[in-house]
Amino acid sequence: MEDSGAHVNFGAPAVLRKWPSLHNERRIEAGGPYLVADGTLDECIRSFMAKPVATRHLYEILTAPQPPLVGAVLSQEDIVELARLRDFL
Repeated sequence: MEDSGAHVNFGAPAVLRKWPSLHNERRIEAGGPYLVADGTLDECIRSFMAKPVATRHLYEILTAPQPPLVGAVLSQEDIVELARLRDFL
């Protein structure tokens, strides 16, 4: 397997945030997301993965970008893929 040079620092600082919601839908007019967890990228991913699947679309992780795999704001899909990568490594 060839090393693509793409690595993820799971120890990087990150925060897990949740959007206010009503009936499992984001309430954008209620303001921005609020802090749920503050720690490392790994800790935030673990906290996110512990949330019910039906509510995960309400969460996002903010961290320092690590191109090409990690952007500044990680969506539900991004987080799930990083969790798979972390478990593979």
